[in-house]
Amino acid sequence: MNKLTKIGASALAGSLAMVSAHSTEYVMSGGMTATFTTQDAPSQVQAKNGKGFGFATDLGFTANGELDNGYTVKAFMSVDTNAALANTSSQLTLGMGSLGTLQLNNIGGSKANGIDDVTPNAYNETWDGLNPDNGSFFGSLTSSGSLDYRIPAQEYMGNTVNASVTFDPNANIGAAKKGGVANTSISGTAYTVQVANENGVEVGFGVESVDDEQGKVGTKGSEQSTAYIKYAFGAVSVGYQEAVSTIAKTAKKDATFASIAYTMGDLTVSYGESDIKTNAHGATASLLTIDQTSIQAAYTMGAMTLSAAMSETDNVAGATGKHDQTTLAVSFAF
Repeated sequence: MNKLTKIGASALAGSLAMVSAHSTEYVMSGGMTATFTTQDAPSQVQAKNGKGFGFATDLGFTANGELDNGYTVKAFMSVDTNAALANTSSQLTLGMGSLGTLQLNNIGGSKANGIDDVTPNAYNETWDGLNPDNGSFFGSLTSSGSLDYRIPAQEYMGNTVNASVTFDPNANIGAAKKGGVANTSISGTAYTVQVANENGVEVGFGVESVDDEQGKVGTKGSEQSTAYIKYAFGAVSVGYQEAVSTIAKTAKKDATFASIAYTMGDLTVSYGESDIKTNAHGATASLLTIDQTSIQAAYTMGAMTLSAAMSETDNVAGATGKHDQTTLAVSFAF
């Protein structure tokens, strides 16, 4: 991790002057990942079958400052250099000590979207790379262009309690540009509660909703929820999660995730399953249940990690069909 001092100081000087930061630290971190992937999907188009090498570099830029009153300010931006340069995540966080934390989610980063799928894995979520069959929809409507409030972690009889509320004035729309507005006035909110016990048990729950405003279109009246339980005992971690999504009163989906992971020194292996069901709802007909499985392994050697994932989908996109994918990856962190 490289600490870059004095870089970008002039860019932040104007904004930090208002709050008189005592000191500011600039940090750049990142990683590189190279992959080799094979896909076999006989019932799909040629683009879903074949092999390919891939490479990406992710760079993270962070500025941390402290204010006169003891509050902290953090600005973060993640840049993905896979093909075109893209800002994939950016947030501004204000730490207020015992009053909690405010976080402006410019691109991603909301607490709700952070618990879309928390089941343990060695490489990635069960559904990774198997789009469009992705059941991690919770938090997606209020992920960008939103504001989080997170309470300070509360300790009580061996339990740690975290909770958050998210407000998005432009639900399911990316953040507005500085001084501008987005192209919808439909707002959304999300709430999360997580309780972790010192004995290794963690439970969590979240709800997300979008206003049902008369005359508005898009995702109005949408609701999503999720609940999970995880248990870690020694080298073994297990998790189970359910999620429900009703979009604009026309489509309803149920998703379940379950997995187990085992870590022995620098080696982690995992097995995960996920099911996605589109139910008959309004004008939408029911579809076949999408079944996904993934066997994964990862071995870490200092800053390098070797990973492998073998994933399979039955009933692709809710219709008869199969999709197999195998990924080999080598990653370097710096």
